[in-house]
Amino acid sequence: MAPCVSLLLPVFAILATLPIIQSAHTFFPRPSYDQSLAKQPNASKPKMPYKTHYFPQVLDHFTFQPKSSKIFYQKYLINSHYWQRGAPIFVYTGNEGDIEWFASNTGFLLDIAPKFRALLVFIEHRFYGESMPFGNKSYESAETLGYLNSQQALADFAILIRSLKHNLSSEASPVVVFGGSYGGSELKIPSQLLMLNGCMLAAWFRLKYPHIAIGALASSAPILQFDGITPWSSFYDAVSQDFKEASLNCYEVIKGSWAELEALSTQKEGLTELSRTFRACQDLHSLDSVWDWLWSAFVYTAMVNYPTEANFMMPLPAYPVQAMCKIIDGFPSGSSKIIRVFAAASLYYNYSRAEKCFKLEHGPDTHGLHGWNWQACTEMVMPMTCSQESMFPPSGFSYKEFAEDCMETFGVKPRPHWITTEFGGKRIDRVLKRSGGNIIFSNGMQDPWSRGGLALLFLFGILFVFLANHYVLKNISSSILALVTEKGAHHVDFRFATKADPEWLKELRRQEVEIIQGWIDQYYADLKRLNNE
Repeated sequence: MAPCVSLLLPVFAILATLPIIQSAHTFFPRPSYDQSLAKQPNASKPKMPYKTHYFPQVLDHFTFQPKSSKIFYQKYLINSHYWQRGAPIFVYTGNEGDIEWFASNTGFLLDIAPKFRALLVFIEHRFYGESMPFGNKSYESAETLGYLNSQQALADFAILIRSLKHNLSSEASPVVVFGGSYGGSELKIPSQLLMLNGCMLAAWFRLKYPHIAIGALASSAPILQFDGITPWSSFYDAVSQDFKEASLNCYEVIKGSWAELEALSTQKEGLTELSRTFRACQDLHSLDSVWDWLWSAFVYTAMVNYPTEANFMMPLPAYPVQAMCKIIDGFPSGSSKIIRVFAAASLYYNYSRAEKCFKLEHGPDTHGLHGWNWQACTEMVMPMTCSQESMFPPSGFSYKEFAEDCMETFGVKPRPHWITTEFGGKRIDRVLKRSGGNIIFSNGMQDPWSRGGLALLFLFGILFVFLANHYVLKNISSSILALVTEKGAHHVDFRFATKADPEWLKELRRQEVEIIQGWIDQYYADLKRLNNE
């Protein structure tokens, strides 16, 4: 099994060479957006403060075959309420779903737009939401899905931004890109976990297209989660640590619940009893459905452990991990672990208490995320394992089995080294010293993806000293900056500001705004100097 890496171990352990993992079975990750409530909350959509547009985008930016010039219409959203010609353009690099979903959960840009007089643009990622190059046939085969990858997406953004600036007669407007998620869906592919990290796209865009964007804010970016740079068990170790810090008893109950579930499922009428216990809308056919349902609840709750109420994944209270553990700890001693974990997971799926039953099997793809399955099987190869210290059952990873499943599902083989070849990763500090600049990497230590960020930060030349849970760090340069918060969750800084926000979150956003203001001021100063020469 991959070793569990504690935050209190020496930093060199994070970078140690990982052993080749052999396992008797291939681990199927549990989390998925789809397995949620029987009824989806789609009755009343809040009015979006954006106008919707569609851009005629080229299918293939990198070949000149006749079919490469096929046009599809890429959706993007614009808010020009505060903008004036020549002022900055803030672009959100869309990720794995309907762009409106992300726009409605990225209030930070709307909050800061008045200060910068900024034009806000949210660009939908190809093959997600309404931006389907082949319409309803876009996911039909590898022949169509072959045009879904990060390089094509980045080129889409670049072309659309250039066209937009030209059409607005504002070529001199500085562009800053923002990203807080990339990837995610109902992953049934072994040892691949969904992500929410278009922040990677923002960072990669700045590196690939520095002539188009003057800077990037990449929130919760695990861009070193590839090619064995970050330990494979790091994500689930971090999820487990979140629950352990909330309550050791809570962590132990969840850790022990899997064995109880396994034992009950093997009994006669065991699945029938589980169907009743988990209030399934339909009788369950396998234990996997229960595991998926629970696994999803715990993982996503750890990711969105925000300090205020939120409705990103599901409606949840402030600090939902602590709320879940309070539910588990509130049961009398002797209560079954199964009953306790069901009650805790119900907080995630039914905080409103409006649901009569739960659809544990064959749930809908509410946000249109299925394209990530393809990306996980081609370029986004991120092995995930569970160590003995995890609150999830231990698991290993077999690349051979993973590749066989991808071949069976899509008829393609994964390219595990492609991302680090295309964008870098190993010894990335040296690369960025030579070619990078004006990038903010923001990480919250309660976000499971921050473990990828930790390796990233260390490789950037940042020294971590663990003293009373405070982090002392040194940035690699004056323009490549790491902002770390002890209690931050997944891109918490991108959410709307509220009166209930803690001071550390207000300070984080203040620093981000100050840094971005510095980039823009320098841009205009350089532009003025060039115009006077």
